[in-house]
This record gives sequence, C-alpha cells and structure tokens, in this order.
Amino acid sequence: MKFISWNIDSVNAAVEHKSARGEMTWQVLQDIAAEQPDVLAIQETKLKATGLTKKQATALDELFPGYHRYLRMSTGRSGYSGTMMLSKVEPIAVEMPVIGAPDEMDIEGRIITLEFENTYVSTVYTPNSGSNLDRLTDRQAWDDAYRAYIADLDAKKPVIFSGDFNVAHQEIDLKNPKTNHKSAGFTDEEREKFGLLLDAGFTDTFRYLNPDQTGVYTWWAQISKTSKINNSGWRIDYYLASNRLNDQLATFSVVDTGARQDHAPIKLEMTDDFTI
Repeated sequence: MKFISWNIDSVNAAVEHKSARGEMTWQVLQDIAAEQPDVLAIQETKLKATGLTKKQATALDELFPGYHRYLRMSTGRSGYSGTMMLSKVEPIAVEMPVIGAPDEMDIEGRIITLEFENTYVSTVYTPNSGSNLDRLTDRQAWDDAYRAYIADLDAKKPVIFSGDFNVAHQEIDLKNPKTNHKSAGFTDEEREKFGLLLDAGFTDTFRYLNPDQTGVYTWWAQISKTSKINNSGWRIDYYLASNRLNDQLATFSVVDTGARQDHAPIKLEMTDDFTI
C-alpha cells in the first residue's frame, strides 16, 4: 500500500501552469498521479472558501479518476492554507477536526482525517512560526493541541499521518543547523514539541528506516536560487505512524522534483500484509 503527501503551494498554480514554476508543479502532480497512490494528502492548497473551480475539479478528476476526494478550505483568510485528501478506498468517516488551537488556526483548513476499518489516515499543515517568530507562542499551543488530538485517535486504532510539520527535528535534518537555531522551523521550542509528539507513541518513518542517512531533505527555499543546486535543504515534511505499525513500514522516499524548489512530495510504502 502506497501513501504520498505533498505541500503543493497552490492547486491553482499547478492546474493553470502558466509560469515555468507552474509547469514544474503540474509535472510533479502528473508524476504523482502516475504512481497511483492509495491515499494522497496535499497541503497548502490555497483554495478559496468556495472550494475547487470547475477547471480545477476537472483536472483532478482526469488525473485521479475514481478517487474519493475531500477538501478543507480556510474559512478565515481566503486562498490561504487548506488541505485535501484523495483515496482509492472510501473511508468509513471523514473528520475536519477543531482541536482548540489559538487565534484562527482552527479555521485555516489545516487537518483532515480519514477513518478506515483498521487505521486512521490524516494530514496536517502545521502553522509556521513566522519569519520574526511572532507566531511561535501560538505555534506551541497548536503543537500541544495537535498532539492531544492524534493521541486520542491512536487510542482507538493506529494512525498514519503526514504533512508539512514546519520543523526540522534534529541537526541531521537540515543542511545548515548552526546558523538556524533562531529560525522558524528549527527553534528549540519547535523541536522539543516535535520530540514530545514522537514520545507520545509515534514513529518518524523516514528516520526509522534510515537512522543515520544525511542529505535527505524535503524543502529548499525559493528565495535562494542555489538552494536546490547545493542541496541546502530542510526535512520538514513527514510521514509519522503509530509505533505498533513499525514492522509494516517498507520504504520511504522523497519524490524527485527536478529543478523545482520549495517542497517535494514524500512517499511511504507499507508491507504487503498491511491493509487500511
């Protein structure tokens, strides 16, 4: 069974593909469709509160025929944040949870959870602490609320959850750790909260399968023209899973996006005996 997760940074930019970057984004989406994942999770859809346009829906229908599709848009700022999940198997239930996060985080369309017979499969777009760390306090409150939410799911059945967590957990998870300890995504506070999430009974699937591997990243800053060329990246996109699924983790990979900077999709494959 195959799972793919990607921060797409605008569904519309992919579907319209009117710029060079849009063309690359569209190509990545086509590559994902060719993989035919059992469940696809997408973050930062940037859809309007009204959802997909007819053109966007048609494009996704053509790329992913027969998939069940679930959307959650920001009902605060339009065209901001947002998540989407597509599944070959229709879930038993779909949840768009309110976790008691501060500010407008609960209305920014950040979490979708699909319940299947044996497993919950969820996606998250974790709030960024901001370039000046102005949202760091709220981000810590989010992390606490999110950890409680996932732990509650895990008490019922195992969870596989993915997304842009906006944190590089360890120094091995970014190219330049020494100069980024005060940067959003690598503060001591964010890293500690991510550690607490793992300690609550969950596995960083990539690091479990590749404990000492270096130089594997999922995000390269667009602001730097050479970040991808030099592989000056961060690993901030994850597949996490309940610890009791560890024996069924098969492979983890980062999908090649060529010259495209920003986020790359991540792919988790489970052993043949795994069923959702």
